[in-house]
Amino acid sequence: MAHASAHVVGVDLGGTNMQIGVVDGDNRIVGQARLKTQSTDGVDAVIDRLCEGIESACVGAGVKSRDLGGVGIGAPSPIDAACRIILNAVNLRWRNVPLADLVMSRLGGVATTLDNDVNVAVWGECVLGAGRGYRNVLGVWVGTGVGGGLVLDGRLHHGTFGTAGEIGHLIMLPGGGPASEKLEDHASRSAMERRATHLLRANEPSMMREMVEGDFEQIRMRHVAEAIRQGDAIAVRLGRHSARMVAIAAANAATLLSLDCVILGGGGAESLGDWYVQEVRRTFDDVVFPDTLRQCAIVPTQLRDNAGLLGAALLARQRLTEE
Repeated sequence: MAHASAHVVGVDLGGTNMQIGVVDGDNRIVGQARLKTQSTDGVDAVIDRLCEGIESACVGAGVKSRDLGGVGIGAPSPIDAACRIILNAVNLRWRNVPLADLVMSRLGGVATTLDNDVNVAVWGECVLGAGRGYRNVLGVWVGTGVGGGLVLDGRLHHGTFGTAGEIGHLIMLPGGGPASEKLEDHASRSAMERRATHLLRANEPSMMREMVEGDFEQIRMRHVAEAIRQGDAIAVRLGRHSARMVAIAAANAATLLSLDCVILGGGGAESLGDWYVQEVRRTFDDVVFPDTLRQCAIVPTQLRDNAGLLGAALLARQRLTEE
């Protein structure tokens, strides 16, 4: 069995990109690879690419893949942790894929651990980043969708069926229609982009129109973020709506679980920075019950793009110490 101080690999597998890093015993990233996921190529092709990325990162770190202590993978899906299976990765269009075993087989038996992508990011933040010192933490990652992860009593919480933390699928507006009921329908990066496009087509005045030279299909989060920084009323409205929905969901979770910290991450939240954190804070304090929960910290991710990679690596190393 590999020693717990051995190098491990963390993989943040996303619908668009995969980020891979070799992490040493001091939790430093010493070799990295970033590749396009290209999920339309099929499961086998993605796994081949992932394993090639691991080999490339190992070359950068000066280690052999066969000498790794383990591999940890964060994937955008509810996970059957006991059976090591991706249940439903919407962004990858995968169902019931035994990813951990498939990767372990391709790597010649290197122990492989699988968890939800936001779970591993939140775990990384709790050990190495913004969540240090807190025991009961909710992470809300605002990206293509909205993902969540929970740490309760200092341990990742998976729940009976391994699917805890799927906050983006909370029903916020019952009866709102198939694309208007859930948190991620309102708060995600893609929701903000979609709503910006709709408002511009409706001839609402906004500097975003000039940013994309009238081609509204090109609206991206960076345009929304820049417009907010310049005080554009439409962009501010979009950002505040997202923040309000996230804050209400987080406040409900805090009331239910008596949380002491909420971490905000993902490309959407990170693009909007401190402004977004403050908007979430304002609504959270307005609606959370009881008032004592206003002491709950609301903080941005510190590890940012590396949160998932490092968290996955930490889980791989944790498995070494438990065996």
